[in-house]
Amino acid sequence: MESSSLLQQIQNRLIEADDPLLEQIHAVQRDGERLLHRLNQQLLSPMEFRETLGELIGQPVDESVVVLPPFYTDFGRHISLGTDIFINRGVMLTDLGSIQIDDHVLIGPFAKLLTVNHPVSPSERRGLSVKPIHLKGNAWIGAGATILPGVTIGENAIVAADATVTKDVPDLAIVAGTPARIIRYINESED
Repeated sequence: MESSSLLQQIQNRLIEADDPLLEQIHAVQRDGERLLHRLNQQLLSPMEFRETLGELIGQPVDESVVVLPPFYTDFGRHISLGTDIFINRGVMLTDLGSIQIDDHVLIGPFAKLLTVNHPVSPSERRGLSVKPIHLKGNAWIGAGATILPGVTIGENAIVAADATVTKDVPDLAIVAGTPARIIRYINESED
């Protein structure tokens, strides 16, 4: 099944533990394991890394994109990368619900972008719900930050190290803490 079709089927609904879609999801995950192993266990040139990453996410990766290994994802096919992006070591993209990373985004080491959640109800907890994440242009995600399902990080916004972002961040905002709160706005003329 094509990943865009799969994404349309899983968004905005609970995927129950016995849903046949889970087998399709697991098949995509299994297919990606070989590529993740190559990205993280072999010494690759930057070009080889981008080509392998492109195969994993199902789209070409621009030569301006830099991703330092190890790089982690649980799905891979629902990641969209712009240009001039820097992703530091140990970043985890749980992308079943889709992650869009626009141009000029910086992501610090060990950050986590999580589009998947589980229901609170114990009887449904093995199910999944997914919501997309969008990092808009020139956003900066600090080391160890966690971005939760359904969150958009605005243009030129900064997420402080170790913050847990539970709701949208406006353009030019700096957020910190758990849950993340706006601590101030950036003046576009700041040096």
